[in-house]
Amino acid sequence: MHVFPLTLFAVVLVAISSESLAEMPESGNDKPNILFVMSDDHTSQAIGVYGGRLAHLNPTPSLDAIAREGVVMDSAFCQNAICSPSRANIMTGQSSAVNGCPVLDSPLPKSRQYLAIEMGRAGYQTAVIGKWHLRARPAAFDYYRVLPGQGDYFNPRFYDSEQSGQADKTSGADEVSKSSGHEDDSLAGTIRMKGHSTDCITDSALDWLSEKRDKEKPFFLKLHYKAPHGQWDYAPRYESYLADVAIPEPANMRDRGNHGSIANRGHGDELVPFIGTSIGRRNPRRNLVKPRSGWRRELDQTRSDEEIIGDTYQGYMKAYLRCVKGVDDNLQRVVKYLKAEGLYDNTVIIYTGDQGLFLGEHDYMDKRWPYEEAMRMPLIIRYPKSVKVGRCDAIVENIDFAPTMLDWAGVPTPSYMHGHSFRSILETGQEPADWKQYAYYHYWMHLVHHDNPACIAVRSKRFKLIQYYGTPIKGRKPNTPPGWELYDLQSDPTEDNNVYDDPKYADVIAEHKQQLKRLRSELGEDDPKFPFNQVIEDFWDYDSEDRTRAIEISHAFAQSRMNGAKSKRKDKNKNKGKTKK
Repeated sequence: MHVFPLTLFAVVLVAISSESLAEMPESGNDKPNILFVMSDDHTSQAIGVYGGRLAHLNPTPSLDAIAREGVVMDSAFCQNAICSPSRANIMTGQSSAVNGCPVLDSPLPKSRQYLAIEMGRAGYQTAVIGKWHLRARPAAFDYYRVLPGQGDYFNPRFYDSEQSGQADKTSGADEVSKSSGHEDDSLAGTIRMKGHSTDCITDSALDWLSEKRDKEKPFFLKLHYKAPHGQWDYAPRYESYLADVAIPEPANMRDRGNHGSIANRGHGDELVPFIGTSIGRRNPRRNLVKPRSGWRRELDQTRSDEEIIGDTYQGYMKAYLRCVKGVDDNLQRVVKYLKAEGLYDNTVIIYTGDQGLFLGEHDYMDKRWPYEEAMRMPLIIRYPKSVKVGRCDAIVENIDFAPTMLDWAGVPTPSYMHGHSFRSILETGQEPADWKQYAYYHYWMHLVHHDNPACIAVRSKRFKLIQYYGTPIKGRKPNTPPGWELYDLQSDPTEDNNVYDDPKYADVIAEHKQQLKRLRSELGEDDPKFPFNQVIEDFWDYDSEDRTRAIEISHAFAQSRMNGAKSKRKDKNKNKGKTKK
């Protein structure tokens, strides 16, 4: 046995204690904090580390700095590229067919807010701040401050779990709506903060971290930004950002090539003006040329279609990227706080968007489509104690997010979740032998808002197979033509060439149909309680009879839309006449 002299022992003890304290979480708990940051509609094309045509603009320096010290997931996918369903997938670890949230504004009651419930049981203090968008209050969290619905970009209102009719004392909050006399009764009891929503959400998060957090517990904070969701109302301080820069256009914005099928182009392209809202005037019902917010009212509406699509794209991209810049700057504020408090390296930081977004590709706006720009989610994870730095192409889905976070909390994946933890992949850089090789997709909201037909899809690392079944949720017959698409992502990463009818891919199609059927069964998506499943089955083989029926449906839909447009023009002319009189 060695005996240290007392003075030497004291020095060694102090050194060991100091080193240990530097590595320990603030509370002494060995579980890491978990910060889950999600921005609405922040697509991977608008994040520098993902490369692409916008990378040279350096849109996300703060986020890229986090990425350089973590892992960048290149094959992360949502199962439904729309806000509420994706958020519900993340909160429950379940498919939309099972968690009951397949469409916008689907309510996720407290009893099904599983991620918060399980984190609480694991000893975490839980909070969600920002955009929630799951209708029912996030009552399973210890604390919440969330926007009602989409929320406002300026001077936003929030539901706050600590409010009891008194004015909130946090920085920037100056008003509480106390009565049901408000113009929208659902806003009764909300607080209003002054400023831009991105700043207000960050202020609220920093207030919770510094003033409301129990420092004896690890924290689980979901920090959700409204930006860069449309209508892209950026903070005025970003007005000059990119003002004199020409934003590169996607190569397929003006020439869509062999992208799509009869399902979204119609027979002989007869549905091109009616399916999928557009950047330019292709879709006259809804496009970005129409003046819906300030930056579009400044456009010269009299220019040619070729000129106006370019002008519109520039306005759209600058407004969008200014919103992104606001998020990135505010993320830096959060990082600065974590570093100052000694929390940064003991916090699992996860950054994502609730889905991707089209930035002009294929002349599309919004998301919803099963194509890469919408289906792919950005996913960056930093945790220097165990996460392997670099890039990873393992296929992960948003239903896997909850099991992974729970894994870090020491919680085995609950049996009711469809997802699986990919923590081991993050820590080793290796996929387990039995890891998933296919991602599933299902857009349910047939022709709602952005004229997107309902569809299902399966994606492997090389191929994507899509079936448009063209039927409303409660429908039993398609009203847009069913059709199939296959993309070879190795030779065609931008999905410009549908090769479904190329005979050399027959075996690939058969294999992917088999996997699509398997996933639909495992996820409860083939439940006969959904009547559209019969349509999916009816057009599964897509033989000559199915194709003939699809052409007939295409003609009928085109005729109905043209008749509808004529009727609107007549009504408009009648109203003009009445006004003149």
